[in-house]
Amino acid sequence: MQQCMQYAVAHNHEVKRAELELDNYKAAKTSAIGRFLPVVDAGIGAQYNFGRAIDPETNGYTDVSTFYNDYSLHTSLPVFDGFSRLHVLKAAKAGELMGRAALRKQQDQIALSTLQAYTNAVYYEGLVKMAEEKVEETELLLKQIHLLEEVGRKSAADVAQVESQKAEADYELIRQLNLFSLAMLELRKEMGVSLSSSEADTIVLAPMEFIDSTDRVIEAPSGIVGGPSVDVAHYQVQVSKHEWRQARAALLPALSLSAGLNTTYFHTLHSSVGQSFRSQFKNNMGEYVGATLSIPLFNRLQTVSNIRKAKNNYRMACESFEQTRLELEKLAWEAWHDWQAYQKQTEQMKHKVEADSLAYQLTRRQFEEGLSTAIDLRTTSAQLLNSKATLLQCQLMTIVKEQLIRYYRGETIWTE
Repeated sequence: MQQCMQYAVAHNHEVKRAELELDNYKAAKTSAIGRFLPVVDAGIGAQYNFGRAIDPETNGYTDVSTFYNDYSLHTSLPVFDGFSRLHVLKAAKAGELMGRAALRKQQDQIALSTLQAYTNAVYYEGLVKMAEEKVEETELLLKQIHLLEEVGRKSAADVAQVESQKAEADYELIRQLNLFSLAMLELRKEMGVSLSSSEADTIVLAPMEFIDSTDRVIEAPSGIVGGPSVDVAHYQVQVSKHEWRQARAALLPALSLSAGLNTTYFHTLHSSVGQSFRSQFKNNMGEYVGATLSIPLFNRLQTVSNIRKAKNNYRMACESFEQTRLELEKLAWEAWHDWQAYQKQTEQMKHKVEADSLAYQLTRRQFEEGLSTAIDLRTTSAQLLNSKATLLQCQLMTIVKEQLIRYYRGETIWTE
C-alpha cells in the first residue's frame, strides 16, 4: 500500500503540475528581490541622414548625407516607493510557502485516493477468493449429492437445486472477477501507470494484515486541525494582506535616483574632413545625475479602486480560511466517529461470521442427512458469504479512517 502511494505521488500528473506552480512562486520571489536592485541600461544608436538635416557640429541645417552614432549608459534606483517593494517581497515569500503547502496538499490527496483505490482492489480481491471457495465448495457438494441420489437418499429436485447453487456460484465468481479488474484499473489510473505499459502488470496486492485494534485508542480531534489545506488557506491570507498594503503604498510619494553617461560620433559621408571616432567619443562624453520625486495627485480613482479590491480580497481570504478550518474540523470528527464505529462493527462481524459459519456447517450436515432442504443450505451459505464480505469491508474501512484521522491532524500518511 505504501509503495503504491509513493509511486502515485512521484508520477501523478497533478503533483507534477503543483511542482511547476511552486517553481513559479519561487520565480516570483526572485523577481521581488530583484526590485531592490538598480536598473542598468545600455544603448547604441546609428542614423544615416539623407537630404536636409541638422548638423550636430554647427546645429544648423545641411544638405549633405551624414552618419550619426550615439552611445548611452543609464542606471536608476528607487529610493522610496511607500514600502511597495517590501510588501511585494513579503507577499512573494508567503506565496512560496503557499505553493509548498499546495504541493503537499496535492501529494496527500493523491495518496488518499490511491489508498482508497488500493483498499477497493483488496476488497474485491477478497470477494474473488470467497467466490472461488464457494465454487469449490459447491462442486464438492454437487458430487456428493449425485452419490446420495444414486443410493436413493436424495431426489432429482435436490440435485437440481444444488446445480442451481453451482451455477450461481460460477456467475458470482465471474462478476467479482470483473469488479476486481475494474478496481485494478482505477488503482493504476490513480498511480499514473499507463494501462498499456509493462508496469501495469507488475502491481501485486500484498496480503493485508489486520491487527486486532480492540484496545487501540485514538484521541478525539481537539483545537484547530492541521494539514496542508489549512496551511494553503493561511498563506493565502498572508499574500492578500501584503497585496492590500502594496495597493495602499500607491498613495505615498516615490523617490528615485538616476545617473548616466552618453556620447556621440558624427561624420559627413564622402568627406575626409572630421574628427576621428576616438576623439569624438572622448570629447562628446557627458555625465548626468538626477533625482525624481513623484507625488500622486489624481489618477481617475484607480488607486482607490485597487485598494478597495485588495481589501475585499483580503477579507475573502480570511473567510475562506475560517471556512476551510471548520470544514476540516467537521471531517476530522466524522473520520474519528467512523473509525470508532468500524472498530465496533468489526468485532461484531467477527462474532457473526463465527456464528454463520457454525450455522452453515450444521445446516449442511442436516442436508446430507435429509433433515433440511437445499433452500435452507443456500440461505445459510449466502448469509455466511455476506458476513465475510462485510467483515472484510469493516476491516479495510478501519484502516482508511485511521489514515484520514492522521491526515486531518497534519501527519504524513505516506512514506517519502
